[in-house]
Amino acid sequence: MSRIGKKPVLIPDKVTVTIEGNIVSVKGPKGELEQKIPRGIEVKLEDNQMVFTPVLNLKNINAYWGLARSLVNNMVIGVTEGFKKVLEVRGREYKIRLQGKNLVLDLGYSHNIEVTPKEGIEFVVDENRIIVKGHDKVVVGQQAAEIRKLRPPEVYKGKGIRYEGEYVIQKEGKKGL
Repeated sequence: MSRIGKKPVLIPDKVTVTIEGNIVSVKGPKGELEQKIPRGIEVKLEDNQMVFTPVLNLKNINAYWGLARSLVNNMVIGVTEGFKKVLEVRGREYKIRLQGKNLVLDLGYSHNIEVTPKEGIEFVVDENRIIVKGHDKVVVGQQAAEIRKLRPPEVYKGKGIRYEGEYVIQKEGKKGL
């Protein structure tokens, strides 16, 4: 039995949910999302909450049961509160700024890098921090990962782009004889 799958997903007042076959659509104040539920999992609406139950006896049904519940729960959280990832830019010569909706990064290359936000994503720049906001958890994480990949943290001086709170092991440099 899946411990996560057993829990119902509570639906706030501002959110409307529609279920058509194995596709669940969630609409709220921050946007609209839809997700296909794996086969073998049944979704029912009961008293402002969604209940997930396995109907097929498949090998990995418990994993799919918990996955389906987590995906829909993230959709409900996303359309009500939204998600954010915070990135830190470390390095004296690295500069970040917003130009309209686009993020412009000066990361020590011969040119500036301009990042266009994906649909439903918003950038906020605060000194050396980049905040990626949006209503879809997957898209927010993907956009933050793409920005981090432009200049990953370097292990000798610690310069680069890292997630807030990320610990990077620093190596010792060369030792003189």
